[in-house]
Amino acid sequence: MLIIPVKDGENIDRALKRFKRKFDRTKTMRTLRERKEFTKPSVLRRKQIQKAQYVQALRTSEEKG
Repeated sequence: MLIIPVKDGENIDRALKRFKRKFDRTKTMRTLRERKEFTKPSVLRRKQIQKAQYVQALRTSEEKG
C-alpha cells in the first residue's frame, strides 16, 4: 500500500507525480504482467543469456570506439 502524505498548500499535481514515481519504483505493473502468463524456465534463462550478450556487445563496442 502506497501512502503519499500531502502537505498543506501543496499542489495536487506534484503529489500525483510523486505517487506515480513511487508506484513505478515498486514494479507492481511489471510483476503483474509477468504473472499473467507462464514462461518456461528455459525461456527465461535464454532471455537472460541474450540480454547478457547484448550488454557485453555494447560494452566492448564502447571500449573500441
